[in-house]
Amino acid sequence: MNYVDGFVVAVPTSNKDAYIHHARLAAEIFREHGALRITECWGDDVPDGKLTSFPMAVKLEPEETVVFSWIEWPSREVCDVGMQKVMEDPRLKQDSNPMPFDGKRMIYGGFRMVVDE
Repeated sequence: MNYVDGFVVAVPTSNKDAYIHHARLAAEIFREHGALRITECWGDDVPDGKLTSFPMAVKLEPEETVVFSWIEWPSREVCDVGMQKVMEDPRLKQDSNPMPFDGKRMIYGGFRMVVDE
């Protein structure tokens, strides 16, 4: 089965268009380096929790929106090589394409698919 990198970030709501622009550019680059699919989801119904929640995980501030994203790869091995190439790609360097969110509050991880129905 495929491998998935998942991400959750807090994006200033006023940066929605900038985020989408950034995500589309990044998606092209990820696909060039082996990703099969890139999905970006803008929070619509993301409730606060009492013990855990997406807003708590990213320390959501007023005027921010939670974004949930994932990148699908054919395997962990392709992901590892592809991510290294993406991180070295000059098109995603901060000076030419700054992230429209605080990357320090991003949570992410790699996941092996176990059910894909």
